Amino acid sequence: MTHVSERSGAGGSPSGAGGDRQPWTAGSGRPARKRAVSYADAGVSIEAGDRAVELLKSKVKQTRRPEVMGDLGGFAGLFRLDTTKYKHPILASSTDGVGTKLVIAQQMDIHDTVGIDLVAMVVDDLVACGAEPLFLLDYIATGEVVPDKVAEIGAGIADGCRYAGCALLGGETAEHPGVLRPDEYDISATGVGVVEESEILSSERVEVGDVVIAMRSSGLHSNGYSLVRHVLLGAGRMRLDVVIDDFGRQRTLGEELLTPTKIYAQDCLKLIAEAEVRALAHVTGGGIPGNLVRILPEHVDAVVNRSTWKPQPVFDLVQSKGRIEDPEMEATFNMGVGMFAIVSAEDADRALATLTGRGVDAWQVGEIIEGTGEVRMVGQHTRG
Repeated sequence: MTHVSERSGAGGSPSGAGGDRQPWTAGSGRPARKRAVSYADAGVSIEAGDRAVELLKSKVKQTRRPEVMGDLGGFAGLFRLDTTKYKHPILASSTDGVGTKLVIAQQMDIHDTVGIDLVAMVVDDLVACGAEPLFLLDYIATGEVVPDKVAEIGAGIADGCRYAGCALLGGETAEHPGVLRPDEYDISATGVGVVEESEILSSERVEVGDVVIAMRSSGLHSNGYSLVRHVLLGAGRMRLDVVIDDFGRQRTLGEELLTPTKIYAQDCLKLIAEAEVRALAHVTGGGIPGNLVRILPEHVDAVVNRSTWKPQPVFDLVQSKGRIEDPEMEATFNMGVGMFAIVSAEDADRALATLTGRGVDAWQVGEIIEGTGEVRMVGQHTRG
């Protein structure tokens, strides 16, 4: 929970002879109050925060790694880095949030999935440079601490950390009455990873003739939700509880929009160990062109062939309801691809076999050619 320290004002302190400050007492001349004001009167419940932490402890313990020192409740999380595994270890860090997808969670009163989204946004940025995620610190701000709700959010974060193989080392839950509504909250996290200096993935490794491999997303992931909400829930006047036939399995719109972000961290680490991976691109805000371009040197282009995959139905729904042009869709959403790997042509088959063996839907989506550092989107997506 939030720790608050208060200081007395600059003036108003009684002084004794010689100007020495004297401690204030109840009998120092001020009128007696009928009742002492507590922190709870201001809307902050220390007890609720403590209860939320207790509810989370068992989940957090499931994320523990051998390097973690101590237990929950300290002022800082301790992690013993095993430097014997590396010649020149480089620490990588990333911080992120979930954005307005949280509004959908709050409207649906479903809070155990957005924590997975949060972890995914952080750890998959870390692995994009080749780093193994080590630990994560979370931050939850809410208008009112409801222990069960905070525990649900935290449980999702813990689940995400387990999927990513990193420890949930600590965090903060802050109660902000008067700033956030009682049912409103925001979350963010910072993660730390490690990579051998000589094995850092970057654009410098990418060469003409390399193969571009796509890894399917689980859906919208955690980007573009302001546009989604505007198109579907605003102008489109759709209800979150309406069943969409195209989604299958009697899934409602709300359930589809809350589909957790796919976490690729462990899959990518295995891929790096098994194949010659040049670079990885995590597809978040900016879509496919805006993220793939970040790992291209200036002398090459990446050709991405849309005809090699079909985006999930939710993308068609958003585009048709909003009458959104293709370039805007591709600049906002992942369009069905959550991660790209650029690998050597010689290792393309091995890379695909490795990912398929781990249950990742992956395919060759394009290639690296001579160019000027651009992403060329060619072909058309399969429809129907």
